[in-house]
Amino acid sequence: MSSKPVVVVTGTSKCIARGIGLAVTSLLLDRFGAIVVAISRHRSAAMQELVSKNTSTLLFIECDVTDATAFGHAISTAQKTYGHIDSLVLNAGVLEPTGKITSPDLNLEAWKAHFEVNFFSQVTAVRTVMPWLHKSELGGKIVFVSSGAATGNTHGWAPYNASKAASNSLCRTLAQEEPNVVCVAVRPGKVDTAMQALVRSLEGKMRDEDLHKFIREHKEGNLVDPEDCGHVIAALALKAPQELTGKFVSWDSEECREYWDDQ
Repeated sequence: MSSKPVVVVTGTSKCIARGIGLAVTSLLLDRFGAIVVAISRHRSAAMQELVSKNTSTLLFIECDVTDATAFGHAISTAQKTYGHIDSLVLNAGVLEPTGKITSPDLNLEAWKAHFEVNFFSQVTAVRTVMPWLHKSELGGKIVFVSSGAATGNTHGWAPYNASKAASNSLCRTLAQEEPNVVCVAVRPGKVDTAMQALVRSLEGKMRDEDLHKFIREHKEGNLVDPEDCGHVIAALALKAPQELTGKFVSWDSEECREYWDDQ
């Protein structure tokens, strides 16, 4: 059993070495001295390298977050291994499917599959981890990795816009129902990850003006480094104050200034 804070992070491993979940995991380990239970469908080379370097403080569990039974087993393993769970970072998410709401490809089954990942898996995670957060000496924290899409209306992104809005609503409601657990939704901005690369490939599924904006921001080097927004998310996972509970905040806002990486 460990006295270090234990943080569960979902969506930690992509096929490439850059991603918000991977950055949050690395920062929690190296900068914040936490234990991380990383949950993802796949184990990337970058994640395996982290596991090899942090054998006692990083537990990686291959698990599809939409599988409630498997997720329950993962959390049970984490609790038995470390004795407590203090925080939950909900980072798992997908952008697809994309296209107009009336598109044949955007049928109801596609919507349901999207919401299974982006929303219902969060409900499962919250319900599963909450009993342990109530017992946390740190004071339980839940960080929802949200998006500007939660309040936006990007053409062709209907499922993503809607699921992120639903996630923010879940955060707000939890803040009312669970006053002893701090819940905050964080907008990480346009982050230089695989999802942004996917966005730049969506010709014909987005308005040209929107697509070209994303392409231009990438070319001009204006995308957010995962380490920058990841530092704020990692810090909030351990230190989020009660005054932020239920709020939707941007990683680079004044509300989050004290959690920026100043090193």
